Amino acid sequence: MTTHPLYVAFIWHQHQPLYRSTLSGRYLMPWVRLHGTKDYLDLPLLLERYPKLHQTFNLVPSLILQIEDYIAGRAMDPWLEVALKSVKKLNLPEKQFIIERFFDANWENLVYPYPRYRQLLEAREKLGTVGCLEKWGSAEYDDLLAWHNLCWFDPIFQEEDPVIRKWIAKDRGFTLKDRQSIYAKQVEILAQILGKHRAMQESGQIEVITTPYAHPILPLLADTDSARVAHPHLPLPRGRFRWPEDITSHLRLATENYQERFGVAPRGLWPSEQSVSPLVLPEVAKAGFKWLVSDEGVLAWSLGTFFARDEYGHIQQPDQLYRPYTVNTPYGSLNMVFRDRRLSDLIGFDYAKRPAAEAANDLIEQFEAIQSKLIADKATGPHLVTVALDGENCWEYYDRDGKPFLETLYALLSRHSNMKLVTVSEYIERFGTERKLELGTLHSGSWINSDFTTWIGDPIKNRAWELLCQARQVLEGHPRANQASWDAIWAAEGSDWFWWFGYGHSSSQDALFDQLFREHLQALYTSLGEAIPASLLQPLERHDQPGNRVPRDIMQPTIDGSGADEEWARAGYLEVGGARGTMHQATTIQRIWYGSDYVNFYMRVDPGVGMPQTLQLYLFYPNAINYTSPICLAETPDQAPLNYRFRHMIELHLAQGETIFKEAQEFGNWVERPTLTRFAVGQCIEVAIPWQDLQMSSGQRADWSLVLARNNRYEAHFPQDGTVELQIP
Repeated sequence: MTTHPLYVAFIWHQHQPLYRSTLSGRYLMPWVRLHGTKDYLDLPLLLERYPKLHQTFNLVPSLILQIEDYIAGRAMDPWLEVALKSVKKLNLPEKQFIIERFFDANWENLVYPYPRYRQLLEAREKLGTVGCLEKWGSAEYDDLLAWHNLCWFDPIFQEEDPVIRKWIAKDRGFTLKDRQSIYAKQVEILAQILGKHRAMQESGQIEVITTPYAHPILPLLADTDSARVAHPHLPLPRGRFRWPEDITSHLRLATENYQERFGVAPRGLWPSEQSVSPLVLPEVAKAGFKWLVSDEGVLAWSLGTFFARDEYGHIQQPDQLYRPYTVNTPYGSLNMVFRDRRLSDLIGFDYAKRPAAEAANDLIEQFEAIQSKLIADKATGPHLVTVALDGENCWEYYDRDGKPFLETLYALLSRHSNMKLVTVSEYIERFGTERKLELGTLHSGSWINSDFTTWIGDPIKNRAWELLCQARQVLEGHPRANQASWDAIWAAEGSDWFWWFGYGHSSSQDALFDQLFREHLQALYTSLGEAIPASLLQPLERHDQPGNRVPRDIMQPTIDGSGADEEWARAGYLEVGGARGTMHQATTIQRIWYGSDYVNFYMRVDPGVGMPQTLQLYLFYPNAINYTSPICLAETPDQAPLNYRFRHMIELHLAQGETIFKEAQEFGNWVERPTLTRFAVGQCIEVAIPWQDLQMSSGQRADWSLVLARNNRYEAHFPQDGTVELQIP
């Protein structure tokens, strides 16, 4: 039975891909600069106020290099270029760019709190881009250029820096001189990031770790066939990518980058996307690392078990998960810690929706429940709970960038007698590692679904791997290979390009990610004096298709019929008859929004002329074997997709507020089932359908079609040319 406190290791992952094109030398996106003023300095500054608490921070080399470029004045992104330009000298394309892109932020937390910024957004939403171009004068552009930079200053700086406080209070009437001063303040904050991390590491309060140089998926560099460990029949690129020597390069460069800035060798490694495989760990050990972090799913696969959770989400085998493991390799042993996925996701996705005190107390209760279970199981301690997650993107969904939540949490943890926050290295150095994993049984997977399908297996992702493989083969042994050549291939091997390609993720910058990947490969061929393949001169996929957008990320809208745009900003949509605030052909439905989180499938229907009487949502699952049945409405046309067969149907009678959920049975019959589906009708129709009702699990694919009915007769369907594909997160 344990007599130790519960040890907890927080690991914050700070990452940005290489936005600097190795072809042109230009920065194509602003996110290092903007996140740098909001997310990379405030976390250690806040932690420093609670000296009892120790944590681990991962600073990715590609992020460090770009921070230094901004500090040295070597980085100039398109957003910064127009922000530092006199409004009188802006041309029409630049003004359009400002109108369309200078609200790229979480509206609820980074736009709405500031009256002038909100006013400008509401004007943009009402007038549209063309209307703003016609009506806006210098004042609107001056203020918008300022506010898109001001809103990214962390609340710590907004509250404690008198210069920033003065800008926030000013609200409007900004000038070019103001924007130049704002940029200087951004650089001032960026310049403190690395020094603060080094000082806090030297004081012992934090441990700084690193990631392979350009953030590649190491198991896929070793062998793309490793993707078939989790999915034996996964479609793979033509041409197997196997360049394990590139793993050595990425690890060597990461170590050199770290030593130059922190004066010591790194002990810990966050493998990109927590991806590991038996081929990778020997290289990690050979590079001198002592420990690395991965996900609970990887551990479960490796042990041949499944981590069951009770109705409250608590792990039922805590003694297995909450310990470091040792893996022996030909180059020495490595320690591995495995994060609690649910606890990490509570911070990453759930707690932002809850009051700060409630969320912080809930996390404390989660830790206490773990300790109680360990005591009940008479498990011999000590134990280490690892909470590891993205340290930047989640905070914009929190009130005041998470500051109230973290302050409350840290105060509670500082006073708690049975919990102790530690760095991973100090825990291992004090207690060692008792459990062992065999290298040969280590699972090949990542922190997303314990597989690699986020980066390979989709036709577009596979095509990108084929282009990368072709370029790597050209580079190998080339007589004119030089440093620029290697810089280009390493940049192209980064994981982020594959994340955005094809199915699964999308953003308003998809075309830029596509461009950056191709420019990295173009730079390789140029450095070798070789002709650039024609395939690299065109996008790998079509972007900004009129009327369509796939979901950008996890979302959690409130189902109240209000259709708050900020809650649906990351949803996908189908343009049917035009979005709200635009003038298009009048139809019963203007736009259909859709997306999901880990619990529900969400849909929002924006009505046009009149309100539909009945909505029927039909779903089928291409990769599952089960009964299916046809649509049963009078006058349904015999055409695709209406003549498809479906597994589930959710029928919403809007006026009555009634929901009917049906499941297909044999012989084409339907049977009613209970459902927890919710919907609300107001300015729009909002629906939440639990994945549990659909008997779907993470990683599975669902295809859906929306049918409008009146008096049990077919009226219309969307989309008209097929179904919409959605993957359960």
